[in-house]
Amino acid sequence: MQILWKLILSGLLALKEYIALHVLTCLIPAFLLAGAMVTFLSKEAILKYLGTATKKIISFPLSALSSIFLAVCSCTVIPVSAGIYFRGGGIGPAFIFLWVAPASNILALIYTGAIIGYDMALARIIVAFLMSVVVGLFMTWVFIKEERERIKESAAFQADPENEKVSIIKKKDIVLLILIVLTLLAPNYLVVKGPYWKKVVVFFIFLIITFGYAFWAKTKEEIVKWMKETWWFVRIIFPLLLLGVFIVGIIGGVLKKEWIEGWLGGNGILASFFATILGAFSYFATLTEAPFVDTLMKLGMGKGPALALLLTGPGASLPNFLAIARIFGAKKAIVYGILIVVLGTFSGWFVGNFIF
Repeated sequence: MQILWKLILSGLLALKEYIALHVLTCLIPAFLLAGAMVTFLSKEAILKYLGTATKKIISFPLSALSSIFLAVCSCTVIPVSAGIYFRGGGIGPAFIFLWVAPASNILALIYTGAIIGYDMALARIIVAFLMSVVVGLFMTWVFIKEERERIKESAAFQADPENEKVSIIKKKDIVLLILIVLTLLAPNYLVVKGPYWKKVVVFFIFLIITFGYAFWAKTKEEIVKWMKETWWFVRIIFPLLLLGVFIVGIIGGVLKKEWIEGWLGGNGILASFFATILGAFSYFATLTEAPFVDTLMKLGMGKGPALALLLTGPGASLPNFLAIARIFGAKKAIVYGILIVVLGTFSGWFVGNFIF
């Protein structure tokens, strides 16, 4: 009974930390951004640039490059990716956003370089981009039957000469989306160190500016629609994230430090596999993975497993898989999870033995 209570307490403590440190400054602006994308982004333009019929040489790099500017964790990026998908984007670009934004965003790269070394940061971004191509292609190939109707819709749109000069978004909406993105990024960019209340202050400053502009630039009906779309993402995703974080907290209470040190030593394929599993089923908020990996490396973890953990730690998590299953379907979540484990394991092993 005492062991059970200890595990439950570990889950509750993880949940408490998650709610206290991530919901306000991370998830709220992410949900607002997703709702705004669905409300204000032109579906026709998304079909043109990120749609299923768009050439992969255009949509995949565009998705990956856009993702590096979103300093978000694996759970926070789900509303953004879902907004792209349900607005007409292809499954490949949507899952590239899911992978690259948390695994290799610009803030995480800078922080990784400063703590662990810029050779690791460079390897992280190169491998993340290479993996993103495989993720996009594989998800598109596996679920091509589901995509065919969406491909026809996107192809028909692109074939219409009237849509050659389609505008992806109105100028006023561009400003609003930029303000929401700043609300998401500013607390982490402007307050890298220091007490959490400073991030909260920065968050509220940008939030007030964002809504002040929204009430000036948008009609009441548009704002209500935006809030309804935002609430849809909140009620679908948020409960699963909390459940996932609670489960991860329990897992963390079971694992012992000595086990992790023994499993992650060296650069063998098993060490990379264990690092990938640890990353894929744990939860790391963006920026928290670098000091954790640095500690493990000082205890003997090889660079290959370290890279695998740097990629899968923030790039995937149990809460992430649960939310993906709810939004995109269980089959997509399972395929994506297995793919990430395989790619993470191989990447860590290859880089650890042939690059470093």
